[in-house]
Amino acid sequence: MATQQAEIIAAHGRHYLATAEVDGQKLRLHCVTRGKKSDIAVGDLVEIALTSKDQAVIEKIVTRKTLLYRSDQYKSKMLAANLTRLLIVVATEPGFTDDLVSRALVAAESAGITPWLVLNKVDLAEALPRARERMQMYRDIGYPVLEVSAQGNPEATRAALLEIIQGESTILIGQSGMGKSSLINLLVPDADIATREISAALDTGKHTTTFTRLYDLPEGGKVIDSPGFQEFGLHHLSEGMLERAFPEFVPHLGHCKFYNCHHHAEPGCAVLAAVESGEITTLRHDLFEQLVHESKQKVGY
Repeated sequence: MATQQAEIIAAHGRHYLATAEVDGQKLRLHCVTRGKKSDIAVGDLVEIALTSKDQAVIEKIVTRKTLLYRSDQYKSKMLAANLTRLLIVVATEPGFTDDLVSRALVAAESAGITPWLVLNKVDLAEALPRARERMQMYRDIGYPVLEVSAQGNPEATRAALLEIIQGESTILIGQSGMGKSSLINLLVPDADIATREISAALDTGKHTTTFTRLYDLPEGGKVIDSPGFQEFGLHHLSEGMLERAFPEFVPHLGHCKFYNCHHHAEPGCAVLAAVESGEITTLRHDLFEQLVHESKQKVGY
């Protein structure tokens, strides 16, 4: 059976929604996999075989450029494939957790995706100085921070975001309450309608916020919205992958007294010396130690 390429724009269980060019028309197709496979992510390019005018079977995944996922001790959750940008949305209020932000940055670094921090609700003047102070740690490491106000200044916010994501494949992630949905609605004016259509096509009914979905940007590029979550496990990353995912560690790697240094309590550790001198913050080193500990909790480790 002849196959053609399609792009996965939403997933729910083992049911997928994809777009494909069929006879010069861009169609939305309901896709299933053969057997019980469910290792397909939003943003994946796939080879499909049409089974009817609006249904298809996924035959294979085209080799991915990148894959972003999180994992706990028992299972992993793919967030999106073929990303070039990760926007971590935080707000002046309600408060955000540094743990989630740092974990998302580590995930982006290890997957080869360019991360940006987006500080939303900067019109809330009273809470702004404290939020900026907390952002400074990430700026010092070298991460770019974009300050916006989706409600207070929507046009400038949309223009500033497009500067970063136009022509890119971008996912927005963040805790609930940060204003991520407002940013998506600015970027994709008919996002709510599109989400309802996707939800109906996947037969998910009212659960419109529980799945990841991809939208084409009118200006070119793609933006992916993901459900808000409070935890970002990285159990799939080894100790070696983790140390290289902290950019401020990198200049010190290879300079420790012992070649197999764990940067924990070893004498002559260059990373610990950098923590001592303030080049690396204690908060970030503590996170590194926590992530290494978690990676060793994997079942069957």
